[in-house]
Amino acid sequence: MKIPKPTIKRLALYYRCLNRYREEGVNFVSSKDIAERLNLKPSQVRKDLSYFGEFGKRGLGYNVVKLVDELARIIGVNKVWNVAIIGAGNLGTALANYPGLLKHKFKVVALFDNDREKVGKKIAGIPVFHVGDLIRLTQELNIEICVIAVPELAAQRVAEIAEEAGVKGIVNFSPVKLRTSIPVEDVDITLSFETLAYNILKANPEMLKLIEEQ
Repeated sequence: MKIPKPTIKRLALYYRCLNRYREEGVNFVSSKDIAERLNLKPSQVRKDLSYFGEFGKRGLGYNVVKLVDELARIIGVNKVWNVAIIGAGNLGTALANYPGLLKHKFKVVALFDNDREKVGKKIAGIPVFHVGDLIRLTQELNIEICVIAVPELAAQRVAEIAEEAGVKGIVNFSPVKLRTSIPVEDVDITLSFETLAYNILKANPEMLKLIEEQ
């Protein structure tokens, strides 16, 4: 059964929400409780979870600890994933310094770059290797996920090297639509800003009028 992509994205939100409930000492929650925290409809929560089984009990709701464990298994965060960042520029450096990755079971084990000035150094305690060593080190370090944080012109070639190395999936921060046979998750920061700008104008039509008058 094909699971809708928006449902998969919401699973991660449910997982985080339920983890917060667990930290608060809450034992059972309803779909309404989850929906209110995430600004969703209870029916949406129930529908999303129903793709993966029956988790709730009528009159009690969802057992928080059990559902957290089930979602961790479904999403795949019941294990630590080894991650390599390709591109040790500003974005790659920021990602290497972000503690939230390890908190959510994604461990950055290496950075790669073609700048000889950066190779051999460490960023946030993580070694920087030459991108030419990616194939060899993917096996040695058991790298499963690559983050592509390189300029647009280099992105496709880097993706090809990562796939050849045996990487299982890619998080792509470049604006290029990568051609690979492995899963790719595109992260377009500019697109998020453009979408937000549209929504701001939609919510504030007087701003649009001022812009048109300029």
